[in-house]
Amino acid sequence: MAALDKMLTIADLKERARRRVPKMFFDYADSGSYTEGTYNANESDFQKIKLRQRVAVNLEGRSIASTMLGKPVAMPTAVAPVGTLGMQNADGEIKTAKACEKFGIPFTLSTMSVCSIEDVAENTTTPFWFQLYVMRDRPFVERLIDRARAANCSTLVLTMDLQILGQRHKDIHNGLSTPPKLNAYSVWQMMLRPEWCMGMLGTKRWTFRNIAGHVSGVVDLGSLSHWTASQFDLTLNWKDVAWIKKRFGGKVIVKGVLDPEDAKLAVEHGADAVIVSNHGGRQLDGAPSSIQVLPEIVDAVGNATEVFMDGGIRSGQDIIKALALGAKGTFLGRSIVYGLGAGGQAGVTRALDIIAKEMDTTMALMGERDILNIGPKNVYSNDMVRD
Repeated sequence: MAALDKMLTIADLKERARRRVPKMFFDYADSGSYTEGTYNANESDFQKIKLRQRVAVNLEGRSIASTMLGKPVAMPTAVAPVGTLGMQNADGEIKTAKACEKFGIPFTLSTMSVCSIEDVAENTTTPFWFQLYVMRDRPFVERLIDRARAANCSTLVLTMDLQILGQRHKDIHNGLSTPPKLNAYSVWQMMLRPEWCMGMLGTKRWTFRNIAGHVSGVVDLGSLSHWTASQFDLTLNWKDVAWIKKRFGGKVIVKGVLDPEDAKLAVEHGADAVIVSNHGGRQLDGAPSSIQVLPEIVDAVGNATEVFMDGGIRSGQDIIKALALGAKGTFLGRSIVYGLGAGGQAGVTRALDIIAKEMDTTMALMGERDILNIGPKNVYSNDMVRD
């Protein structure tokens, strides 16, 4: 823990994770599609937003507490769904969920997680959120929704921007798979990370446990990989939101919205919230950054639904900027991955502590005491605003 205490920024955690996680899995998190232009813009565009500094303000009794979907949160952010999180650190989804539970923010489990819905439910007490990919095998999707409901998941996050997979060159070069293919290259990568190996030897969770054992004919790695690759539904449409919401019986967030018209359609079809997201720059390379599009989405939906965003958030100040441009809350992906890779559950907690401190300090230097008061008035300039 002492080593983690020396980590002062998410960038520090990232470099520690780079030294501890096998390259194929670190690269999975630290990459985008094609030229990685959108992936890089997600981070760099935050720097174009300048905040208004105010002084001589009473700064006692500050609070960064907020709500998301009507539920209290310790700070206005949730953990985004991340596929194969359990390959960053053994039992990674469980460790991350436990850290979020203790901190007081929502954790979102991915369909393509290593630990299953049931694994996470057995190791936590607070209801978590579940992210759904719509597969061609609709009976499987229905069973997956039912499992999430049975596990007391309070919210479903429906990802709409992965009907086909964007080409991610690092993953292709690394031959990424879960579990990893045992060839000379992958074995060499893992041998360079002995602590990671020891953790993996101590767990039984090393495949897509939401799928393995729940689909007829999927009996080994080969059949699992083939089934997964063939299952993303090219016919996904807005009407699917209604039947998914009816089946789940709870709140549904639509993730992957990057256009005002799509935001309006999501609301029309029953979305309880939308997440402005370009899948972390891992899908359409050349698309705008999430933070650039955020104000347009907020303007398009007004008060009809809550607007969240993810993509490029590496500090508490980034969250402040997103709130100032109209987001009700944010989602952390890579910032949490780096924390997990750097130090397991304690690393995730350290990442959240860093984010929270940066958020509180930034808010104070802006002359604000309550995170709920952050808005356009706190922005000095935004170089991304279009004429």
